[in-house]
Amino acid sequence: MASNLLGGNIPDSLGQLKKLTTLAIGRNNLSGVVPPPIYNLSSLVNFSLSENQLEGSLPPYLGLTLPRLQVFQTSNNSFGGSVPVSLSNASKLQHIEMEDNEFSRKLSVDFGDMQHLQWLSLNNNNLGSREGDEMSFIDSLANCSNLRTFSIAENQFRGPLPHSIGNLSSTKLQRLFVGGNKLYGTIPSGIGGLLNLTLLCMPFNNFSGTIPEELGEIPSQLSLCSSLEYLVMDGNAFQGFIPASLSSLRGIRIIDLSLNNLSGQIPKFLETLPLENLNLSFNNFEGEVPSKGVFANASAISLVGNSGRLCGGIVELHWLKCTSKNAKKERISPRTKILISIASGLSGLTVMSLFIFCWLRKRRGKQPSDYGSRLIKPLLNVSYDRLRKASDGFCSTNLIGAGSFGSVFKGILDEDGTIAAIKVLNLQRPGASKSFMAECKALRNIRHRNLVKVITSCSSSDFQGNDFKAIVYKYMPNGSLDKWFHPGPKTEEKQHEIQNLTLLQRINIAIDVASAIDYLHYCCHEPILHCDLKPSNVLLDDDMTAHVGDFGLAKFLSEVSNPNQSSSIGVRGTIGYAAPEYGLGSGVSTNGDVYSYGILLLEMVEKAHRPYV
Repeated sequence: MASNLLGGNIPDSLGQLKKLTTLAIGRNNLSGVVPPPIYNLSSLVNFSLSENQLEGSLPPYLGLTLPRLQVFQTSNNSFGGSVPVSLSNASKLQHIEMEDNEFSRKLSVDFGDMQHLQWLSLNNNNLGSREGDEMSFIDSLANCSNLRTFSIAENQFRGPLPHSIGNLSSTKLQRLFVGGNKLYGTIPSGIGGLLNLTLLCMPFNNFSGTIPEELGEIPSQLSLCSSLEYLVMDGNAFQGFIPASLSSLRGIRIIDLSLNNLSGQIPKFLETLPLENLNLSFNNFEGEVPSKGVFANASAISLVGNSGRLCGGIVELHWLKCTSKNAKKERISPRTKILISIASGLSGLTVMSLFIFCWLRKRRGKQPSDYGSRLIKPLLNVSYDRLRKASDGFCSTNLIGAGSFGSVFKGILDEDGTIAAIKVLNLQRPGASKSFMAECKALRNIRHRNLVKVITSCSSSDFQGNDFKAIVYKYMPNGSLDKWFHPGPKTEEKQHEIQNLTLLQRINIAIDVASAIDYLHYCCHEPILHCDLKPSNVLLDDDMTAHVGDFGLAKFLSEVSNPNQSSSIGVRGTIGYAAPEYGLGSGVSTNGDVYSYGILLLEMVEKAHRPYV
């Protein structure tokens, strides 16, 4: 009965079909909970509920009452709670697809007896427990000798990636997704032994260190990777040079190494690759930008956030010309060339740990490969002229806000019609450039549903040759919380809007802001202090979900000295919301953000009782 227009609840009477072997009711509009008798149909082999609106939790005894299961699909619903530990008893399982739900807590299933398991997909949930052994379930997967696809992306798993991941089926495993979690530490060397791996997605974690030398066995095979098209390893902490071994990827289409700590010159061999898009933004590259191949198309490359040490390239990039002084610095001595060669050799097959082959093909329904394709969205490359046109010359009619260091304009980016909020820094104001760098540094290290989403940034010059810096954010159609509280001149329309901000909406907004601050303080790999939490920095999207923005005053906790020590710097934040101790010279702290949040809550409660002031 799959792929119809069935609605309503699942009938209890289905639980009377004691000899039923297949129940496939996916891709409908069914809602409510699954009747308990259905979980007692011990003859079920194929059980598919995917792509409905079902909710509730799975019974803890599921694996005991459904021991014959081979296919179990609950993806794209609203199931919550724990993944039943008893699933271990269903040893005949071949496909487990439970992505895009609300499962949470520790994953304690022992997969060791599932020797027929081919597909395990748990991505896009809230799994994770913060316990020291929460990744130990990977150990049991070593016995799953037929496993081809394994995805735990977009969850809350935390800790180092276990070395046992190298014990997964070396001859069968083809797709491995672990991105979008809170994993850290080095990449286990055992990944180099997964010989048939064709797709490895691990972005948006906090991996660091060097690429495993054990990947030291692939170089001779790189030239055979004719089907490799996508290499995506953005949002980590890799450092060093782009390895020369990448020059053999003759079928490559997209490379994304953004948001790392890579350095050195941009290799000339990238000009010769058949690239459609190259994203090297937010690294530490320097020297001359190549001008041939993909570099001849300004819209196909992104180089923003490289500390301003790049020069040359095509005119559309607006980089300064490389002077003879630059050229002298850019000459590489024979000794340096030898060191680079040694470094490249030691890196070996960096590409295999960076190896991300995302084969895009359209099919009905969601698969883990959809996750890989969603990642291949390089930062939009924008120039001053493009932002000027998008905002109609930064005209006052598009002005949606102003702050200490700049103004925010509404604009339509002409490529795909994306509506954006363009924050243009007023570089004449002292501290504006520092604010720009602080915000870029903070935004490159954070990712949360209740934080503003940055589209890209622009560091260039205007038509008069003046420095120009801007950050482009996702547009929030419902404006800031401050505008809901202080709408300006009293009008019937605005008074009606304020009264429509219900108590439930206020509570949800408060929860959203608390979630964002909790993430910044305790869930980032490197904790961040916002330092300027106030209603004007809380933005509301089209469904009134709150997003905390403006990280111009943000500080990494590691950069902050003892908060009890006095400081000669003035108040950090906004008077009325900044903690009192800041005015006495104390350093910033997490307590300061919590104080600002408390003031924001008081204001929300006050406006709830007095809807118009």
